[in-house]
Amino acid sequence: MQHVAIVTDTIACLSKDHVERHHICVVPIKFSIKGREYRDSVDISPSEAYRLLEEDPKSFSTSAASPIEILDIFREASKIASHILCVTISSRLSAQHDMAQVALGLARQELPQTTIEVLDSRNAAAAEGLIVLAAARAAAQGKSPAEVTEIARDVSSRVRFLVVLETVRYVYRTGRIPKIAAQAGSTMNIKPILTALDGLIRFAGVARTKQRGLNRLIQAMRNEVGSKPVHAAVMHADAPEEAEDLKQRIASEFECSELWVSEFSPLMGYATGRGLLGLAFYVEG
Repeated sequence: MQHVAIVTDTIACLSKDHVERHHICVVPIKFSIKGREYRDSVDISPSEAYRLLEEDPKSFSTSAASPIEILDIFREASKIASHILCVTISSRLSAQHDMAQVALGLARQELPQTTIEVLDSRNAAAAEGLIVLAAARAAAQGKSPAEVTEIARDVSSRVRFLVVLETVRYVYRTGRIPKIAAQAGSTMNIKPILTALDGLIRFAGVARTKQRGLNRLIQAMRNEVGSKPVHAAVMHADAPEEAEDLKQRIASEFECSELWVSEFSPLMGYATGRGLLGLAFYVEG
């Protein structure tokens, strides 16, 4: 039995291979569309969810996993290790962190022999996934609970998240800009660039074409990474071929210690639309 088991949520956008290879326990976040509830990446694939979302976006709603559902995952993780590190999506983007804290209180009564720590990743999507994988590798190496948590915190402080949208049309759903402004921007065909800062998703600029937007993302990565080894992930919202092209470009231009493709969760893609492409990365410490 290893010292630490890692728990996260489906917003981290980890592949089935990641989850199985690193023995990561995943809490499914839920969403409803057309009156039916789905567990993200369990009952439906991201690409299928995007198609339903495009057909009837007004019926779409999300809900964090309940404390009881998270407690079930803690029970599963307690069979792997006597200490659990639960890495959640940013508490400023979702109630998931709060629900995990409630589940922690329940677990103290039911699982007294298991120590559980809940860590706010202050990130989302593949940026959160990179944090989780760093923690999982440290746990597999037999590092102590304190060391695993410190590694996760360190990566959280350094990981970058940058995406370019196919259209500005849907971003009014975030509540950050009026719908009329999004419609006007869509008419102009501008491509918004978003980043993560202080636990929130923020605008980082616009590009006239998607290719120019991707060039800006890669230049930002180059400015930070230089020639150092980098851990990276390519994100996409139902654009697998474009994502594979971007992955090949990253592989050819950077020294990647880790590089994988991540399907952007529709729980976030609701506010970005299909066609999103992006990068999450951090320099190897």
